[in-house]
Amino acid sequence: MNDIQAAQQEIIDDFALFDDWQDKYAHIIDLGRSLEPLDEIHKTETNKVKGCQSQVWMYSCTEEDRMVYKAESDALIVNGLVAILIRIYSGRQATDIVEASNDFFAQVGLDKHLSMNRTNGLFSMMKEIKQRAATSLA
Repeated sequence: MNDIQAAQQEIIDDFALFDDWQDKYAHIIDLGRSLEPLDEIHKTETNKVKGCQSQVWMYSCTEEDRMVYKAESDALIVNGLVAILIRIYSGRQATDIVEASNDFFAQVGLDKHLSMNRTNGLFSMMKEIKQRAATSLA
């Protein structure tokens, strides 16, 4: 099991502790509140994630062969989803990011319990993370 798979499993296990989706939504919001704010200089049009209904900015760089992601949204639940993605993918090798499966979304139930707009936004953020990792490999 690589670092990404381990992080995904931790999130699956975290969500399994909650009995209903109200508690899971509250957990997502709490994760978003604990997310380090993105520096204002990175809130640019270039760093805006396309395909999200709410505003999401994502900054990435490479540090010692590992991708570092920082991001923020203006919506509470989306900011929590951002926090989950950063927990999984930031600090990982680009090859692992590109090859990682997104199956854990279904295992957590995010694919069934988020609105269509939020689901689309989640997959847009995921696509952006993988695209940036692939670009760093080129």
